[in-house]
Amino acid sequence: MVPLALVTAVVMLVGWFPLTAIWHQQSELNATSAQINAIKSQQRALTLQAKSIDSKSAAILLAREQYQLVSPGQSLIQVLPGVGPNNVDQSTGDPGLQPLVSPSSVSSLATPTTPSSTKHHSSAQAFVSRLVRTLEFWR
Repeated sequence: MVPLALVTAVVMLVGWFPLTAIWHQQSELNATSAQINAIKSQQRALTLQAKSIDSKSAAILLAREQYQLVSPGQSLIQVLPGVGPNNVDQSTGDPGLQPLVSPSSVSSLATPTTPSSTKHHSSAQAFVSRLVRTLEFWR
């Protein structure tokens, strides 16, 4: 009878004891502790960075290099790379890098982009299309 009572007590203790809850809480505590340590290391790095730019000359240098700021009375001039054999990449989309258009080809650039086929529209759509065609400067 005593061994049966002992086995029953052990089973009840294991069954009712929240071992899995304690295990999960400990893993959450470990993860939170790791996050706290990471934040503390970031704080130390930011404190060192703040101390390094604490002087006025370092702040001016940072403002010029990263934010393109200048002192009052100065002008900022940015020299962009030109088109040449070394830097042929024109994928930036900068219109200043595009070649000039000759005057004879300007008429071919001004071709209308609307389709020439006519479709039957409702009266509201016809009014809007006539209005858009009338106002040439919108194109």
